[in-house]
Amino acid sequence: MGTGAWIIVVIIALVLGFAGGFFAARKYMEDYLKKNPPINEQMMRQMMAQMGQKPSEKRLKQMMSAMKSNYGK
Repeated sequence: MGTGAWIIVVIIALVLGFAGGFFAARKYMEDYLKKNPPINEQMMRQMMAQMGQKPSEKRLKQMMSAMKSNYGK
């Protein structure tokens, strides 16, 4: 096997490694965010209180369900 063939093999291995690493990291982060959402109901309640709103349970549930539906996409 000549030097040119080894260079091609190395380049192909690097491209496959980068692509595999990218998709593995993406899948890991999607799963992590589904298990540990960045905002929970308590945080949402505090944010609404800081904005001067008194959050009702109905409104909180609506906002959380909207956020969860966006996570699924």
